[in-house]
Amino acid sequence: MAEEVEKEERVGKVMEGVGSIALLPSGSISGHFVHLPNSVCYGFYGTEIACERECSRGEDYRLIKLTITDYNSKRERDVVVECRGHDAARLCNVDHAHGWEKDVVGMLDQKHGKRKVYVSFDCETLKAEGAAEDHIRKFMPKLAGMDAVVNIGPMSITGLEFDKEDEEEQILQNVPQ
Repeated sequence: MAEEVEKEERVGKVMEGVGSIALLPSGSISGHFVHLPNSVCYGFYGTEIACERECSRGEDYRLIKLTITDYNSKRERDVVVECRGHDAARLCNVDHAHGWEKDVVGMLDQKHGKRKVYVSFDCETLKAEGAAEDHIRKFMPKLAGMDAVVNIGPMSITGLEFDKEDEEEQILQNVPQ
C-alpha cells in the first residue's frame, strides 16, 4: 500500500475513464477523454511526428505529439506518445526515442520540474464508415465528412495536474538567481 502512495506522489494523480478518438486519413487524431466517475471531459488532438529514417518497430508504429486540453481552465499540455495499430489504435508513452531527431528526443525530456504525463489508451470498439460518421456528427461535429475511423475504449492519464504545475512554476519564478 505504501508503494502505491509513493508511486502516486512521484507521477501524480491517475485519471481513468473512456476515450473516443477519431483517426483522420492525414495521420492526425482528435478526440476527447471523459474522466469517470465525475464525467470531467478533456479534449485532445495529435499530429504525427515525421520520421526521417526507417522505423524498426513495424509499419503500424508512429509517434504522435498529443495536446491535451482542460476545457474548464483552457490550459493545454503536450506529450509525445507512440501509436500502434492501424485502425484499432493503442496509445502509450514512449520509453526511449533513440534514433529520432534531437527535437523529438527533447520533447520527451522533462523540463524544469514539470511532471511527466503518462497516457494509455486501448481500442475496444472500432467504428468505420456510416457508424463512424454518425458518432462524429453527434460527438465531434467539426470532423464530419473527413472520412475518419473512430476508436472507443478505456483510457488513463496520469500526472496531468495543471494546478500543481502552476504552483511549481510560481515557486521557480520567485527563487533568486
